[in-house]
Amino acid sequence: MKVQLFKYWDALRTSFWFIPAIMVFGAVVLSAVAIQADHLAKGEGWLASGWVFTGGPDGANAVLSIIAGSMTTIAGVVFSMTLVVLSLASSQLGPRLLRSFMRDPPTQVVLGTFVATFLYCVLVVLTIRRGDEDAFVPHLSVTLGVLLAVISLGVLIYFIHHVAISIQANQVVARVGHELIDVLERLFPETIGQGPAGESASAPDAAFLRRFDREAEPVCSSGDGYLQFIDADALMALAVRDDVVVRLECHPGHYVVAGGPLLRVWPTGKRGDKLAREVNAAFALGNQRTSGQDIEFALYELVEIAVRALSPGINDPFTAIACVDRLGSALCRLATREMPSPYRHDSEGTLRVIAPSPSFPTMLDAAFDQIRQHGRTNVAVSIRLMETLVLITAFAHRPADRAAILQHAEMIRRGAWLSFAEQEDREALEKPYRAVKQALASPAP
Repeated sequence: MKVQLFKYWDALRTSFWFIPAIMVFGAVVLSAVAIQADHLAKGEGWLASGWVFTGGPDGANAVLSIIAGSMTTIAGVVFSMTLVVLSLASSQLGPRLLRSFMRDPPTQVVLGTFVATFLYCVLVVLTIRRGDEDAFVPHLSVTLGVLLAVISLGVLIYFIHHVAISIQANQVVARVGHELIDVLERLFPETIGQGPAGESASAPDAAFLRRFDREAEPVCSSGDGYLQFIDADALMALAVRDDVVVRLECHPGHYVVAGGPLLRVWPTGKRGDKLAREVNAAFALGNQRTSGQDIEFALYELVEIAVRALSPGINDPFTAIACVDRLGSALCRLATREMPSPYRHDSEGTLRVIAPSPSFPTMLDAAFDQIRQHGRTNVAVSIRLMETLVLITAFAHRPADRAAILQHAEMIRRGAWLSFAEQEDREALEKPYRAVKQALASPAP
C-alpha cells in the first residue's frame, strides 16, 4: 500500500493539474468568503475606504467579465509557451527530462493562478443581482478580483522570465544536478532493517549463502514494467511474520517481466498465493523509471544531456563539461558515504532481508562510461573527465573505490592516445592523469 502511495505522489508531482486543482479549490473558497463578507457588511463600510469598487451591477459585471476573458486568453498563451518549452527540451536535451520540467513548481503555480482567477471572477459574477429591492453588488469581491488580475499580470511577467531562464542549458543541467544530490542525500546511507543503532549488519557465513542459493524458491512478478519503488518495511514485516529470509532479485530501475523473480525465499515450503500477493503489493511497477529510489536514473539524466551535446548534430562540448562537473559533485559526496550493508536484520538481530545495493564503482561506471565513449575524440571533455577524477580521488577512501577511479583514468588515457592526433593534446591530458596517479599513491583520506 505504501509503495502505491509513493507512486501516486510521484505522479502527482509531475502533473500539470494537481497544484492548479488546489488553487482552483482555493478560488472557490475565497469567492465564498468574500461574498459572505459583502453580505455581512451590506457594502456600506467598504465604500468609505476609497480603494473599493463603487460601481453598479453593470459595471461590476463588465469588470469581472473582462478579467475572466483575459485570464482564459493568457492561460492559453501560457499553455502554448509551456508546450514549446517541453518540445525543445525533448528534442535538444532528451525526452526523459520532460518529467523535470513538468515537476517545476513555478510553472504549475502560474497555470493555477490564471485558471483560479478566471473561476473566481465567474463565481462572483453569478452573485450580482439587478433590481430596485434585491439588488446586490459584491463591491469587496469585485475589488479582490481586480487585485487578482493585477497579481496575474505580475505572474505572467515572471513566467516569461522563468521560461527564458529555464530553457538555458546550464540552468537545466544545474536543476538536474540538484535533483541528483537530493536523491543521493535521501538514499544514502541506507538504514532499513538494521535494527537498533550500533547493531552490526554482519554477513552470514558462506555455507548459509551456498545453501540459500541451492534451496531458495522464487516469488514471481504478476506484471511487467520498470520497478519504481520497493516497500522495504513491508518486506521486513513479511519475513519476520513467516520466519524466513528473502533476497531481492531486482532493484529500482530494473525492468521486470511477468513471471520473473522479484525475490527468493528460504526456507522452502513457505511460498504460497498469499505470500505472492503480499510480495507483489510491496513492489510498484510503472511505464518508466523514476528517481524516487533509483539513483542511477538521476545519473543517467545528466549523462543523456552530455551524450546528446557530444553528438555531431549538436556538437556542444561546453554543456557536456557542465554535466561532468555536476556528476563529479555528486560522486564526491557518494564517495564519503558508507555503503549500506546488503544484509538487513530485524530488531532481534536475525537476518531477514538480503538487498544488494549500488556501489560507488557501479555509480562511477554509470556516470562516466558513456561520456568517455562518446567524448574520446574531444580534447576538452577528456581533460575535464580526468580533472574530475582528480577531484573525486580526494574524497575516496575505500580501496575498491580508488581502484575504480584508477581504472577510469587508464581508460580515458588510452582512448586519448588512440584518438588525439596532436602530441600537445596528449600531453595536456597527461598532467591531470599524473595528478590522479599521485593522489591515489597517497594514503586514503
